[in-house]
Amino acid sequence: MWVGLAALPAPTVTLPAIAQPGPPIVQTRFTADPAPLVHDGVVYLYTSHDEDDATGFKMRDWLLYSSTDMVNWTDRGTVASLKTFPWAVQTNDAWAPQVVERGGKFYLYAPISVAGSPKNVIAVAVADKPEGPFVDVLGKPLIAAQDGFIDPTVWIDDDGQAYLYWGNPDLWYVKLNKDMTSYSGPIIKVDRILDYQEGPWFFKRDNRYYMAFASTCCSEGIGYAMSDKPTGPWTYKGPIMDHDARATGNHPGIIDYKGGSYLFGFHYELNFAVTPIHHERRSVNVAKFSYNADGTIPNLHWWDVTSAPQIEALNPYKRVEAETIAWTSRIKRNRDRSYNWAPGVTTAGDPSKGVYVTRTLDRTFIKVAGVDFGAPGANRFFATVANGAPGSAMELRLDRIDGPVIGTLQVGETGAVGQWQERATPVKGAIGTRDLYLIFRGTGDRPLLDFDHWRFAR
Repeated sequence: MWVGLAALPAPTVTLPAIAQPGPPIVQTRFTADPAPLVHDGVVYLYTSHDEDDATGFKMRDWLLYSSTDMVNWTDRGTVASLKTFPWAVQTNDAWAPQVVERGGKFYLYAPISVAGSPKNVIAVAVADKPEGPFVDVLGKPLIAAQDGFIDPTVWIDDDGQAYLYWGNPDLWYVKLNKDMTSYSGPIIKVDRILDYQEGPWFFKRDNRYYMAFASTCCSEGIGYAMSDKPTGPWTYKGPIMDHDARATGNHPGIIDYKGGSYLFGFHYELNFAVTPIHHERRSVNVAKFSYNADGTIPNLHWWDVTSAPQIEALNPYKRVEAETIAWTSRIKRNRDRSYNWAPGVTTAGDPSKGVYVTRTLDRTFIKVAGVDFGAPGANRFFATVANGAPGSAMELRLDRIDGPVIGTLQVGETGAVGQWQERATPVKGAIGTRDLYLIFRGTGDRPLLDFDHWRFAR
């Protein structure tokens, strides 16, 4: 039945890039210290997590997001926390992590603190899958407490030797053993690199070694150095991003993925959407770049002049997790590119369903970019929902928040709390490659529904 659905044209739409230069790629949480890992064709992005009410650093766990197109990011939930290390201080200090894979195992390195010491240690936890669960295998620090022992970064060289670097304001390294949970030889302090502050990111590309880092505080940009050997000496090459007064901190992560090179870092735009006062509430961002012919990295200047385009379309005919998001209504951006904070979509966890979308108030929405409906397109939409309020619905629009309506899924009451149900509705006009807006409709102050996953059918 097509009641209320007008015939809609199917204009030719090119695959969209991110809607605005430099938006944060996660809007449902404050995230920082990006640590991307490419594994089996997927970018896994590990981050630290600033609590919503943080003023200074208030960090208790580590989060994971994944993407195959660099624009739509799926929330994979909390992969580790201070509880992973029961011997650590449990109230704060879950700082910058990195995860690497070796021999089918995944190793998470993170700086934490221990009771009775003002100094940091570096811990390691191990998992069988990128999404964890990560388990503390040592029951003690990998690197003992010392001032400035934060921000670990790891690279496994072609000969199998792994190196662990870390440090603020000095840079240190050690050679890890093959088990990745112990080391051999001394801890070595590196000769000072110009403009180095913290947040090192160590990697190798085309037989050149790179050390990217947060440049001297404050404000912090992103700089880098290069070497012919994994242990230096390191030659400073300049900024990747300039020092910028809008960011008192930074932390790079650099990868190659599907033929492109990407820089991750963070800024404070979502914090300043809430208040003009600086708090440690950060937001991860990503930019695509190309290396120069000599292997050097160009100056990308700042997030407001660079971005990462969508590199492949999303298939709507297979299961798509509801927490796969290019943009949400938690943040609304108006024409002058300022932010307005609005309560809206966020994510939560369920032991049986994993991560799902919640806090879906009236007119809040999820944008999914570059959805390839093809031709003749889709004729039906399915969603798995729970905790539906009377009169709740999900409106499906294309291209814009006020774009053409292709269908409306009536949800209403869904029965017992936590009882997930699949609901369906006919759609019309879902043709070509379009941005999809899932807009929640209803009344009252309570969340309208919880939302686990969706798909279209032809």
